[in-house]
Amino acid sequence: MGCNYRNDLILIASADRNWGIGFGNKLLKRIPEDMKRFAQLTKGNMIVVGRKTLESFKGSKPLPDRINVVLTRDVNYQCPGAVVVHDFEELMSAIMDFEGKVYVCGGESVYRLLLDYCSQALVTRIDAEFEADTRLPDLDSDGRWIRKETGGWQESKVGVAFRYDTYRRRGS
Repeated sequence: MGCNYRNDLILIASADRNWGIGFGNKLLKRIPEDMKRFAQLTKGNMIVVGRKTLESFKGSKPLPDRINVVLTRDVNYQCPGAVVVHDFEELMSAIMDFEGKVYVCGGESVYRLLLDYCSQALVTRIDAEFEADTRLPDLDSDGRWIRKETGGWQESKVGVAFRYDTYRRRGS
């Protein structure tokens, strides 16, 4: 059954030293350089987000210049400009024939649901610890993943150090 699903999704996230990704439905730290990179990577492609993540976007609106797929259990939820799906099967059929890249953009439950269908993970590591109520799985200690690239530390104009790490799923 699972062989009909895409397994080339790309997880994209920013995480602190403890793999924290958010608190109170907000990013732990908005890093302008990372936001710019996120836009460059995802534009022209498809992003998959949970409802709460979409609602954390500016104006609670889908991001421009890409296909926004919103996963929610709320069958009455509507979001003009986005594709709304309600379960895993519906999501997989919505992304099946898309020719471009499909980025998994959170939050935590969406990352956990789709991790096994991702072939790579682009993780912006923040060299700090924040209070977090949502986390990414620790890919460094997950034997199914291997860190392929470790970026150099950069200083953001908002005063935190960050780097871009790239992970690949073993065997993909």
